[in-house]
Amino acid sequence: MEPKKYLLNLQKCAHGGINFAEFKELGIDPDNILDFSVSTNPFMPPPGLKETLWDIPVERYPDSRCLKLTGLLADRLKIATENIIVGSGTTELIRLIALAYFRKGDNVGILGPTYGEYETACRMHGARVISCRALEKNHFDPDIKAIIGILQKRRPRAVFICNPNNPTGKYLTRREIESILEAGEDTLLVLDDAYATFVQKAWNSLDLIKKQNVIILRSMTKDYGLPGLRLGYALANPDIIAILRAVLPPWSVNIVAQEFGAACLKQDKYLFETLQKIRASKEYLIKAFGQLGFSVVPSDAHYFLVKVGDAAACRRTLLKRDIQVRDCTSFGLPEFIRISPRSLPDCEKLIMTIKKEVK
Repeated sequence: MEPKKYLLNLQKCAHGGINFAEFKELGIDPDNILDFSVSTNPFMPPPGLKETLWDIPVERYPDSRCLKLTGLLADRLKIATENIIVGSGTTELIRLIALAYFRKGDNVGILGPTYGEYETACRMHGARVISCRALEKNHFDPDIKAIIGILQKRRPRAVFICNPNNPTGKYLTRREIESILEAGEDTLLVLDDAYATFVQKAWNSLDLIKKQNVIILRSMTKDYGLPGLRLGYALANPDIIAILRAVLPPWSVNIVAQEFGAACLKQDKYLFETLQKIRASKEYLIKAFGQLGFSVVPSDAHYFLVKVGDAAACRRTLLKRDIQVRDCTSFGLPEFIRISPRSLPDCEKLIMTIKKEVK
């Protein structure tokens, strides 16, 4: 039996976080690592919340519709439950979108450099990727005119926009997004808001779901520090949500994730406090890297790029000191690492180690 030919050369997407197989081979204890490579909230989940796990009925199948969590999100966002679908992280939802809408030979636009799972999802279904990459010489600011030109000339089936972008942290304005929508009336816009919570002056994209060609992705994994549980949701008009729900695997979101997510939605005050801490740590890190002579790319998100020359070598050096950063070679940026802030003492340790071992 032969698989689909376009799957034979499918490349797995690289991610931040701990690679347990790699760490085992290197003899590194994952529990000792200070991980600056993941862009989740380092101060979440809130203290005491983990203890609620003991009361979750894991002997039951989870609710495939995530009705409790969906209802809470609908109340919070002041929209109908028919506009929401919850998934096992936004990555699952990205693949669901590709499964539902992409055909072999379709053109799909991707604003790069960006999250690799967009391209992986496209290639899994034989779609052709049209990449519009922002350039270092322009501080990685996206070329909106070039994007609009692609939409008008190539008429892609869909376009993925990560806003703020991962890994550059660049955040497009409402007007820029609206101009892209105007240019691609027949194009599905997948607006990935996974990191919007960390943008200090973010605009609310929610009203865009009134359109028939917009899907907004949001990540509770990132906001509430739940990468081990996986939790995200998509917002769109009811017709799109119905299609995505039709191809969503049963019991996709486990019962622990559902209950944990519901509990986290009641932690607005604590979330606000953590965002203040993250911004303070980011300011410290940017200043410290500048004082060491590194070039830092301006970012609207909490994470940011640092030009170190040889990203892979920098990561290896820091791993020997139980610190992990994101080597951005997989983004096509082999000279850059991505840093996501942790607590201030952790950030101070990172800077001291870089000063001794890298600079």
